Amino acid sequence: MAISEVDRDFLRRAVVLAERALESGDEPFGSVLVSPEGDVLFEDHNHVASGDGTQHPEFAIARWAAENLTAEVRPRCTVYTSGEHCPMCSAAHAWVGLGRIVYASSTEQLGQWAVELGLPLSPVAALPIEAIVPEAEVDGPDPELAPAVRRLHERRL
Repeated sequence: MAISEVDRDFLRRAVVLAERALESGDEPFGSVLVSPEGDVLFEDHNHVASGDGTQHPEFAIARWAAENLTAEVRPRCTVYTSGEHCPMCSAAHAWVGLGRIVYASSTEQLGQWAVELGLPLSPVAALPIEAIVPEAEVDGPDPELAPAVRRLHERRL
C-alpha cells in the first residue's frame, strides 16, 4: 500500500511530536497510534534523555495498546512514526499484535545521517522492521517528510 494523503497527515503529527521531543532536550522521534476509524488513540515522543534508552514512543504505544485495546482491534490499528521502528520497538509491536506501520524516515536514512552529521550511532543493529517482523505491513520512508526529519536530527548538533 502506498502512503496516502491521510497517512501523510498523521505522519506530519509524528514529525511535530519529534520536534517537541527535540525542544524538550530529547532525540527527535514521535509516533501516533490511530484506530481503524481514523481516530488518534495515543501519541508520544522520545523520553530517552531520562537515561532510560527504552523510552521510545513506539514502545509506549505497544504498552498502551496492550493495556487498552482488545486483541481483535490491535491488528486493525496503524502506527505512524517519524522514524522507522528499531528492533526493540518492532518486536514490541509484533508481540502486542499491532497492524500497519507507516514511517517518515527509515533506519537506513538515519544511519547515513548519523555518519554525515557525526551523531552517536545506535547500540542496536540497524535492521529494518521486516527483518524483525517478517509479516509486518510497512510503508515508508516518505520522500516528502524524510527531509524534515533529517533537519530535526541536524538541530541535535
